[in-house]
Amino acid sequence: MAERQTRQKDAIREALRRCDEFISAQDLHRLLEEHGMHIGLATVYRQLNALADSGQADTIRLDGQQLFRLCGDDGHHHHLVCVRCGRTVEIEPPSESWLRGVADAHGFTVQSHTVEVFGLCPDCR
Repeated sequence: MAERQTRQKDAIREALRRCDEFISAQDLHRLLEEHGMHIGLATVYRQLNALADSGQADTIRLDGQQLFRLCGDDGHHHHLVCVRCGRTVEIEPPSESWLRGVADAHGFTVQSHTVEVFGLCPDCR
């Protein structure tokens, strides 16, 4: 079944595409309003979660908020995120052998992994 395209969905995706950093649904909603797009906050949440569920957007939790970001690369990657300003850098994943070694050392097997690194960028240090 083909995905249904709507003007609201397109506007949300385009606004998210223009954001270099992770952004909350509330901040994206505010940005859309500032640009004359009147889309309900519930619709913004719904569309962002649909993008994340379909693998088209990455999501992280920072300071109790869920944040979203479209990534230009379809390859497997992780993020280095500044906890103060939100600057985000895509980083290469750790080696599979390192992941398996850590899991083995604790009696685990690896089914999937997510690695996000949080810290302060040079400007915020």
